[in-house]
Amino acid sequence: MSALFSADWMNQLKDAWNNEPEVRDKLAEIDFNSVITCGFKDEENPRGVFVVEKGVCVRAGEWSENDPAPNWDMRADLKDWLKWVENGIGMTGMGAAFMTGKLKFKVGDYKAIIKDPRMAGPFVKSFGLMQQLDTDEIK
Repeated sequence: MSALFSADWMNQLKDAWNNEPEVRDKLAEIDFNSVITCGFKDEENPRGVFVVEKGVCVRAGEWSENDPAPNWDMRADLKDWLKWVENGIGMTGMGAAFMTGKLKFKVGDYKAIIKDPRMAGPFVKSFGLMQQLDTDEIK
């Protein structure tokens, strides 16, 4: 078991991402490049970082101040992250989480993702990948 957003957990997510053609290949088709961070709403800094080049995650781990500025910074409370890790989240659930403030974007435009089906499907699927990971709460 790995702690949520630890280097080990983020690297498991990287492997799951790169092994899922519905995420990796679909994003490669649109030359998706991004620095994605994630963490908790009540903390100033993110916990994890995920670097994607042409759809492939090339680096993942714990966030540090030396990481490049994120294109996307997603935040939620621990209980919500753990619920999504356990149960996944579909497009409707994702929309509800955003609309109710359970999922916040400190950086990035959620509406832009949802309006572009080439990004929306892989985005929701990437959250589903978290279900494949053995997750402890946090360290």
